[in-house]
Amino acid sequence: MLMSAEKKDHLSEKGAASVFLASLRGISQVLFIENAVSGVVILIAIMVSSWSLGVIALLSSIIGTLIGKIGGAPATSINNGLYGYNSVLAGMAMTLFLTGSSKWIIALIAAAITAIFAATIVQFMKNVELPILTIPFILLTWFMLLVSYRLKAFHLSESLVPQSLAYWELEIAGKVNWVEGFFAGIGQIFFLDHPLSGAILFIAVFLGNWRWGIVAVIGNTIGLLLAYGLGGEHSLIFRGLYGYNTILSCMAVAVVFGTAANRFRFISGIVAACVSVLLTASVFTWILPYGLPVLTLPFVLTTWLFLGARKILTNL
Repeated sequence: MLMSAEKKDHLSEKGAASVFLASLRGISQVLFIENAVSGVVILIAIMVSSWSLGVIALLSSIIGTLIGKIGGAPATSINNGLYGYNSVLAGMAMTLFLTGSSKWIIALIAAAITAIFAATIVQFMKNVELPILTIPFILLTWFMLLVSYRLKAFHLSESLVPQSLAYWELEIAGKVNWVEGFFAGIGQIFFLDHPLSGAILFIAVFLGNWRWGIVAVIGNTIGLLLAYGLGGEHSLIFRGLYGYNTILSCMAVAVVFGTAANRFRFISGIVAACVSVLLTASVFTWILPYGLPVLTLPFVLTTWLFLGARKILTNL
């Protein structure tokens, strides 16, 4: 997930990893990790929840990687999995949020389009020198889901129901399960609502970088406690729907894009996690009338906010 303005290719074609290894790194890049082993562990976590979803994740990453390779993208970006991770998320999203026998085909087509879209946004973001993160996946997923209201071939899942803000009522009742909520947070990055899958995903992060694993735990804890303390809906909190954006935001600001020059980067990461909780609540409200999923937009907005500010406030 580190794709920013393309840097000069420093790897030769002879040293390029195979498409399969690059695709595994594409899966791991969803969690900022450039590690094929972590990619395998993540794939196991997905298959624990749903084997078919795991197959789609792998195929989507392979498709995104092939698009980058065939299209002539820099070998470094391809080998690091940077053309796979948005495709992984898009393919999984289409599989989960659409119904009907054609959703599998739509999911794989979406994975291919997302890789092309990612290349376009990379070029666009060169001007502002910010990473694209998961914005290609977010925009393409929303556009594809909205197509279902106009084209009969697309069948939207019943779990996505537009609601009127005029009649919205906040319901903060519901069960409290801190352990389940903790592991659900990281699981929701891959749309997984399974505690064991969440535990395996934490293992994948620690395998990639144990310091990043600690930051992920901190971000997840902040998401749980802050959302609960501010009176969020228990049904959302303990399904991890506040935690996954805080994990990604905290990791991105504190360690992934932080350097020694950013003296307060860990404090900034904690603040970023807090900001993402507020943005998550806001985005939930914003898209409620459209029946769309929040996805990782709060993480993207939070990270851009802090990385943009660092261009002037360099200690953050």
